[in-house]
Amino acid sequence: MKKGEKLIWKYSKLPWWKNWKRSHYANKLMKLDAALSRFFQVNAQALSLRNGMETLKAVNYLCSQMSLVGMNGGMLCAVPRPPDFTVGLDVSLKELKMQLQRVEVSLLVLTAPGGCGKTTLVKMLCQDEEIKGKYVDNIFFVHFTKTPNLKVIVRNLLHHNGCQVPEFQSDEEAITQLEHLLIEIRQKNPILLILDDVWSGSESLLEKFKFHIPDYKILVTSRTAFPRFNCRYNLKPLKEEDAMILFRHSAILSDGSSDIPDEDIVKQVVKFCGGFPLALQVIGRSLCGEPAVTWRKRVKDWSSGHLILDYDSELLNRLKSSVEFSDKKVKSEYETSSYNMILLRELAIHESSQEEIEQREKVIIDISGNNRPKWWTELKQQPISARLLSISTDEMFSSSWCNIQAPELEVLVLNFQTKDYTLPHFVQCMEKLKVLIVTNYGFFPAELGNFQLLASVPHLKRIRLQKVSIHSLFKTPVKLTTLEKISLFMCNIEKNFTNCSIPISDLLPNLREIHIDYCKDLVELPPGLCDIVGLVKISITNCHKLSALPEGIGKLRNLEVLWLRSCINLLELPESIRYLHKLSVLDISDCLSISKLPKYIGELCNLKELHMDGCLNLRNRLPPSTIKLGALKLVVCDEERANLWEHIKVFHMVDTCLEIKVIKKDNNLNWLFNPA
Repeated sequence: MKKGEKLIWKYSKLPWWKNWKRSHYANKLMKLDAALSRFFQVNAQALSLRNGMETLKAVNYLCSQMSLVGMNGGMLCAVPRPPDFTVGLDVSLKELKMQLQRVEVSLLVLTAPGGCGKTTLVKMLCQDEEIKGKYVDNIFFVHFTKTPNLKVIVRNLLHHNGCQVPEFQSDEEAITQLEHLLIEIRQKNPILLILDDVWSGSESLLEKFKFHIPDYKILVTSRTAFPRFNCRYNLKPLKEEDAMILFRHSAILSDGSSDIPDEDIVKQVVKFCGGFPLALQVIGRSLCGEPAVTWRKRVKDWSSGHLILDYDSELLNRLKSSVEFSDKKVKSEYETSSYNMILLRELAIHESSQEEIEQREKVIIDISGNNRPKWWTELKQQPISARLLSISTDEMFSSSWCNIQAPELEVLVLNFQTKDYTLPHFVQCMEKLKVLIVTNYGFFPAELGNFQLLASVPHLKRIRLQKVSIHSLFKTPVKLTTLEKISLFMCNIEKNFTNCSIPISDLLPNLREIHIDYCKDLVELPPGLCDIVGLVKISITNCHKLSALPEGIGKLRNLEVLWLRSCINLLELPESIRYLHKLSVLDISDCLSISKLPKYIGELCNLKELHMDGCLNLRNRLPPSTIKLGALKLVVCDEERANLWEHIKVFHMVDTCLEIKVIKKDNNLNWLFNPA
């Protein structure tokens, strides 16, 4: 551009009689114009695309890291969104807001029985424009739980605010750090700290969160009124009109149609729910689509003295269904949403009053410190008949286990918060155990001891580990010959996979599925994994340091599903992938560094789905062999990648019903300002 400016300046200074000079400068300007055109058509676009690639890569990486941070602390301390449908809480919202804004109020307790909508009301409060305008990004949501851990709560608050998280030696040290944090962030905006679901007996812990900081308020939700604190708001059940609206909404079929009987029956059902939103929603869903005769039978039975949760087992079984498993087959995943967790707690309370511990099918134990339930120490040698056992411990637990006999147990769930955790010795006696789920809710990855006990479990099929150091598992390698599925979530892997003294194919000879998600230090897969020829599914997602797959992956002749989503540094797929003739689903979505598909991808004769949206570096023409993908039914991609498939669709070897599904992505950071 500077050169052009100089030429034009010289051209404008020429006298009219020097036409030959004008022609000379005109030719130079035409050449310069052509060069500029080439630059803006090719070089500038390439530079722009490269810069865009780097920016989007950074954004995608940031998104994935923020997602990881969210899971690391249950969305850390961001306020969850309220439900899409709420009713009857507008007046309570205004009253709660007015009481919270009073100058003299520093700690306000929102109290009501379980299922009344306390947490929903708080979520709505945090969406209020005036509240958001006052506190901005200084609203923090902490789920307290029955056995709260002060150090973990403070760590999450520090991490949420981008601070370095130290190892606290005591609760006092943690509280001191929290006070320093609050004083610092108060300089920008007032602070609202929400402590949700605080259980009875936690008054002394609540006191620790009180500081003499201007415009710092604490909002507590609890079933307990806490007489020690005089500022309270009592949330009442819904009025009949609002209860009817919520119930009808819950009882409507998913397609919007309704088989709800006459008004009189509906009113009777709603009356038995007592205005409790949780009961209205659960009962509404349980009756959704049922004939009128079922509705009348329910009303008749409740009228004769049956409790809602005692109703024959129909409603109770529906509540249990979120965690129940079939008599013939263990449920493949033990998953609970936040809604199911509420139900689980309600069921645990109900069942504890209905059955002796020895007779329950599900036993749920919360241990605070080393204070085991009284019944556990009293059982002595008497076995329990549970098929699902869940044991949760806090940061003070010493891994000193009492014996427990559970000969019928099929699912064992262990939740803990310590940096070192030892599997209970009684695991080795659980001959029917099929599923083991070990979840570390602490801040740091944990070392897991006694893993070798699992070698004595003859029918173990599935293991899921969360935030565990895999190093502890390979110190004494354990052969798990019956294991079919292993899931590693947020685990520290390092080089333990590849440095193991025994080939992984010997340790896990019958493995059919492996899931690795958010394992941030996974760089490569062990070549020995490719010797487990029975593998049917490999899922490696959000592992940002993974740069290559082993060339021997072609030996996995039974592999049907290969997921590699959001492995942003994975450079390419090995050419040996051509030998995976049973592969039906391949997902490389958001693998930002992959620039080409394998040359012989067309030899994947059974490939039915290919997901490649967000592969921003994949811009070259698809390999000629792509036209041989005759079984391909669905390609999911973004608009730019969709253009690469246009010429493929015209060839007869690709089925005419091939669907190109275009995903439109909005790569921006606006979502960061809406943490829900």
